[in-house]
Amino acid sequence: MSTAPSVQYSITMRLEAPAKPTTVSELTSAIEASGGIVTALDVNHSDSDRVRVDVTCATRNSEHAEDIVDRLKGIQGVVVGKVSDRTFLAHLGGKLTIESKLPIRNRDDLSLIYTPGVARICEAIVKDPSDARRLTIKRNTIAVVTDGSAVLGLGNIGPLAALPVMEGKAALFKRFADIDAFPICLDTQDTDEIVRTVKAIAPGFAGINLEDISAPRCFEIEARLREELDIPVFHDDQHGTAIVVVAALRNALKVVGKDIGEVKLVMSGAGAAGTAVLKLLFAAGIKHATIADQRGVVVEGREDIEPGSTLEWVAEHTNEAKFSGILKEAIVGADVFIGVSAGNLLDEHDIAKMAAGAIVFALANPNPEIEPSLAAKYAAVVATGRSDFPNQINNVLAFPGFFRGLLDAGSNVITEKMLLAAATALAACVEPGELNASYIVPSVFHPDVTARVAEAVRKAAK
Repeated sequence: MSTAPSVQYSITMRLEAPAKPTTVSELTSAIEASGGIVTALDVNHSDSDRVRVDVTCATRNSEHAEDIVDRLKGIQGVVVGKVSDRTFLAHLGGKLTIESKLPIRNRDDLSLIYTPGVARICEAIVKDPSDARRLTIKRNTIAVVTDGSAVLGLGNIGPLAALPVMEGKAALFKRFADIDAFPICLDTQDTDEIVRTVKAIAPGFAGINLEDISAPRCFEIEARLREELDIPVFHDDQHGTAIVVVAALRNALKVVGKDIGEVKLVMSGAGAAGTAVLKLLFAAGIKHATIADQRGVVVEGREDIEPGSTLEWVAEHTNEAKFSGILKEAIVGADVFIGVSAGNLLDEHDIAKMAAGAIVFALANPNPEIEPSLAAKYAAVVATGRSDFPNQINNVLAFPGFFRGLLDAGSNVITEKMLLAAATALAACVEPGELNASYIVPSVFHPDVTARVAEAVRKAAK
């Protein structure tokens, strides 16, 4: 799949060049001729002979960035100095800090915040444990827990390499819902040990957000923690994805004028996200669904389906025609395609065989199941999981507001009713006059998303 220059591969270069009227245009022209996009330029020093220029440009990947630097080095009179990768600079030292809400200026402050005053708070919690929500960070703090076994687009990279993702998640919780979230990266992929560890740290948190844990272990981990903890447990790969997909599909169906109970859905992916999306779509009114995975269409009796497994549930509740084949065959005549699997599984000819007014959600990252520009040749509505295309199905539209609602309600459970309420509220953030094929979900920076989702969840919780 071809990729356009992106901010994730943005570099800043310090260049020295001869002081002449055409210097800046020569530099920018060289970068653009190499396929880069200049996003900022600053002449920070100049004398009679030389100028020093800081140039920032977006590139396609690391190799492309190196090619641009080499091209600039080849220009007579240009000296390339420090080259900084802006993504790495943004992550230097991590993305989170812990700060005290109260000043510690003198002995009085110390006595109130720590010993001896803090002992009174401890005694109050011993007498009434519910006071912990009122008197500690517990009331507004959640744990973002991973074992690094299924990091989006990267796979099983382990807990240490997963830490930057969890930091980012925590930063999004703070930015969009003013929730204090802390990354917890566990150095184990044993289900029992993960459950035991999360239970052990749970007293300090008001909720648990499970993240990037591979299927099928994630199903058992979530179920057991929900059963054994008195705080809500949310698996964002499942429930966050499901909320946004349901919201987006409701609006997409309005665009094409189809009824959710009548459309034929084909989905690629029967893992954690796919299963959760399917279940919430059923709750939202979908009646006709066929699911495919790496082995083809899921159908009862397939040899690899184990009794009691999630895949068995999928087989029992989908594919009413008992079709046995591959994804490319199943998609013929479908109204809706939802991909939560892997990149480049379909081509434009496959989309051409779908029903008129087709809806395509190709959500695999970083490479969708089909390139959006190709899907758009035949589909009426196209969405992806990427930020550089219209209609981004992004979990950040759901999880901050969902947890804000949970915490405000003091809820210790998560129900299907809450998930549907969140999806309904999210869909409603796109006003009827705004709705079109390129705008079926609001921007992640829409000012009302978190508040509306939180209010819907709070009402459903009560």
